Amino acid sequence: MNNTKIPCISELSLNRPEVIRWQQRMKLLEPYSDTIIVLPCSMKKPYSQSQSHMLFKKYTKGLQELIVTSPFGICPREMESTYPIQSYDASTTGDWSEEEIKASATCLKDYVGDCKVIAHVSGGYKKVCEEALENVVYTCQDENTRSYESLENLKLEVKKANKIANNKHKIHDLRSIARYQFNTKKADKLIDEKTVVSGRFNKRVMINKKQIATLHFDTGLYTLNLPGGEILKEQKINRIFIDFDLKSNTLFAPGINEADKNIIPNDEVVIIKDDEVVGVGKSMMSGEELINSDKGIGVKIRHQIKN
Repeated sequence: MNNTKIPCISELSLNRPEVIRWQQRMKLLEPYSDTIIVLPCSMKKPYSQSQSHMLFKKYTKGLQELIVTSPFGICPREMESTYPIQSYDASTTGDWSEEEIKASATCLKDYVGDCKVIAHVSGGYKKVCEEALENVVYTCQDENTRSYESLENLKLEVKKANKIANNKHKIHDLRSIARYQFNTKKADKLIDEKTVVSGRFNKRVMINKKQIATLHFDTGLYTLNLPGGEILKEQKINRIFIDFDLKSNTLFAPGINEADKNIIPNDEVVIIKDDEVVGVGKSMMSGEELINSDKGIGVKIRHQIKN
């Protein structure tokens, strides 16, 4: 998966495969606090590097932050560096069409559930909240989210909320990425309560001193190590079955006996022979193609058991 910019410049962008997949998988994610702060998106990505969000974050610590954005709908703060949300180009004028408002409102309502919402928004972003939410407090009364009055209102509302210590939601954040990437809540098993993450850019994900995966700086997604493949096998996620010994770092489709049908191109997969994990890598085809193709590269193997 590359980090190419995705142009999103019209309502047609609502039907892009990346957008539809994002919105569907957001339904797997959950907030870590019972109060959610809803914020507008920014042109700069990840959002937290924009001037406005650097300002907002001074007031929002300890609460789940949720960014409203079109065409993707919503972006929980922990997902802001994940492909494709960190790679799209779209206008941030705040002028929203009715179709954009309804699409984002649906995503927002699904994610928020029964949580209380502090909405620090204006313009089209506020219209999305009004369409979707009932249990909500609006902190921006002057149409300027960066004004002294609006930020003071935000500060006062945050003080009333039950907050979570910053170090308490790190596991939640890592699991959110895993749920999104592997399209299942079973991917929580990749992130143990004792998971340790190290590294400034690409981050090593460790459990009991074993590297499970790497969380990549450029995509915000995981690549697996063999112990991570063991977890995928146990959870029946993205499995590919063969009956021969691997001899190279390429697995061709004709050699594959079976594969999970929900695999899509660029997915991280685990290769299994005789009920043993023998490799992990990136699928170049869908699950159906892996099974039915009589030519072509099926998987680019990253790590494998040495025979």
